[in-house]
Amino acid sequence: MLGGNIFGDPNIITSCDQEPIHIPGSIQPHGIMLVADAETLQVVGGAGDIEGELVKDWLGRPLPELLLQEITPRPQKPGEVHVLKRVHGRINDLNAICFRSGEHLVVELDQAEDDVVLSSPFFASLEVAGGLFERTTNLEDLCQTGAEVFRDLTGYGRVMIYQFLDDDAGVVIAESRDASSSSFLRHHFPASDIPRQARALYVRNKVRVIPDVHYQPAPLRSGGVDLSKLDLSDSILRSVSPIHIQYLKNMEVAASASISIIKDGLLWGLIACHHHEPRELPLSVRLACQTLASVLSQQIRSKEDAERYKERIRLRTQEDAVVSRLGSDRTLNEFFERSGPELAKLLNADGFAAVQGKDTFLFGKCPDKIDVRALAGWAKKPAAMHPLATSSLARHYPAAEPFQNLASGLLAVTMSTEVPTILLWFRAEHLEVIKWAGNPHKDGPADPEAILTPRASFEAWTENVRGRARAWSHAEIEAAARIVRLMLEHRNNQRLRELNRELTTTLKENESLLLQKDYLLKEVNHRVQNSLQLVSGFLHLQARSSNDEAVKIQLQEAQKRLTAVALVHRRLYQDDSVEIIDLSRYLEDLLSEMRTTMDADWWEQLDLDLAPILISTDRAVNVGLIATELVINAHKYAYDGRSGPMAIRLEQHRDQLRLIVADRGKGKSGKKTGFGSRMMHALVERLHGTFEESDNQPGLRIILTAPINPDTLPERL
Repeated sequence: MLGGNIFGDPNIITSCDQEPIHIPGSIQPHGIMLVADAETLQVVGGAGDIEGELVKDWLGRPLPELLLQEITPRPQKPGEVHVLKRVHGRINDLNAICFRSGEHLVVELDQAEDDVVLSSPFFASLEVAGGLFERTTNLEDLCQTGAEVFRDLTGYGRVMIYQFLDDDAGVVIAESRDASSSSFLRHHFPASDIPRQARALYVRNKVRVIPDVHYQPAPLRSGGVDLSKLDLSDSILRSVSPIHIQYLKNMEVAASASISIIKDGLLWGLIACHHHEPRELPLSVRLACQTLASVLSQQIRSKEDAERYKERIRLRTQEDAVVSRLGSDRTLNEFFERSGPELAKLLNADGFAAVQGKDTFLFGKCPDKIDVRALAGWAKKPAAMHPLATSSLARHYPAAEPFQNLASGLLAVTMSTEVPTILLWFRAEHLEVIKWAGNPHKDGPADPEAILTPRASFEAWTENVRGRARAWSHAEIEAAARIVRLMLEHRNNQRLRELNRELTTTLKENESLLLQKDYLLKEVNHRVQNSLQLVSGFLHLQARSSNDEAVKIQLQEAQKRLTAVALVHRRLYQDDSVEIIDLSRYLEDLLSEMRTTMDADWWEQLDLDLAPILISTDRAVNVGLIATELVINAHKYAYDGRSGPMAIRLEQHRDQLRLIVADRGKGKSGKKTGFGSRMMHALVERLHGTFEESDNQPGLRIILTAPINPDTLPERL
């Protein structure tokens, strides 16, 4: 909706995704730009009507002299934008902001508003808007209120709340417009309408304004300095892609603005503003929009959390009803005969099936028994560690296409009985009518060398989508895993009572064997623990005896890495499972172990937020070693070996885990290529994960993202 789009040819779409929109080489002419050397502050380039607004001989002069003010403090990092005092131009007063771009300091100036907008009534109106957000009853009501508030604030003819979907397509979920503006409410827009690099810039630059789509770009000028690659990612005047401009013209939009809705560091959606004639947005209003968008995103998160909480409460109540109906059944059919209807109702499923060995139980609308058994065989492994959920089964399991009218949605969990039991919930095909803003399948030019052009039609175009069912919510997926655990515990308890009666007569005979087995297990564990402690002791002694401080530090780090491995072994011996471990408990114990080797007050400044995540032990070892290395690095480099604030967060996002380690220290300095860094990158590669470093302002924020189980489906719809 807010970017260029070429349908049909994937080569053209790829080219659009790679368009370098952050280095346009020009600006919009409603403002001016000065580019100065970041060290000397000598102006080396600029754009716009500098001569008319400031002075004629601007090139080569000191930046403070042109602005009549010192720039202190100066922005030092990308994304750090400072608002300066107003600049008195030849004709108008000018707003001024500055940001850092590589080796240059960039100052942007645009016309200041005549009246002071940032007044007490203005702030009071923002407070009122925040109160309106808080009093809304649900997400739909909140977004509609948001559209109305932002339309009042900006004065644009049409304001839309645009939410991104899982496949990066988007839909307009709320809208406020005047009588002359057409409606796009509930219209879908394909992912290619907002290219990948544009979505990245929306996270970094939260407010973007195009006062007049018919503008002529003002090129960057310089006195011999090459500014062709100047990164203008943080610029508010940055010239816009010609494809995007034509896109807006095709929508009959004369001016536009977009405000990012960022939730948990991710782009949740946009506040898209359109106007039928040119319209500028003053700096004070832009800042107010950015602040109000943050309030809106907080309320969105609150509303979503409240909805999930209410759904979890409802599911827990129904889970209790299911468990209460379980009896002392011996066979699979007897076990599910009493609870099959409630199990289907629990997750709002149209059918339920269970497969164990040669036994099969079916309830409700299910595929044929032979198809159910084949599907259970396919789902058995990926559903063993984490529920397998999809609302488009045929996309991942083509054999399901003949019965997609009965089972387009699948939620499967493997219950670890003696012979694994696969539980399957089915949702029938839900014929969905999607309203698009234009035909998303319309062919584009076949020539991959053709000039990119945006689509011209935005007339409502409907599409019947088949092969999809209603999506499973996160709460429903959690409930499936929980009810399976409760059922397994109940069945096991029943069987244990029977077995206890049978085993009583033979317990004495087997007691000696059990004691011997237990002794051998403890002996093996004891020897392994002793070996690990012996190696750890050798490392400690060698570190103490070494006169080389660098060697001593390396030996201490090696001892901490060994502790991470030893802790997994001890945890496995204490727990029932030897294949799966609770990553949060493991990381908490690991950090407790590290506490003894650091400053006494280090633990008090450590902020832990660890979500329970079940993960295979080999992956847990890799994550533990990475966490150990990140804490070591923060302790060593961020605070020069002293204690300091550190936040460690473990969270689950769909089928992936995210480990976030953030400090408030000195930040990243240079590129580390030591053993620890090489080891971390090797471990990340083994996890099939990604490793991101960003500025924590101050300090360093590192995010490890990796699949919880690489064997599960790549996406959940």
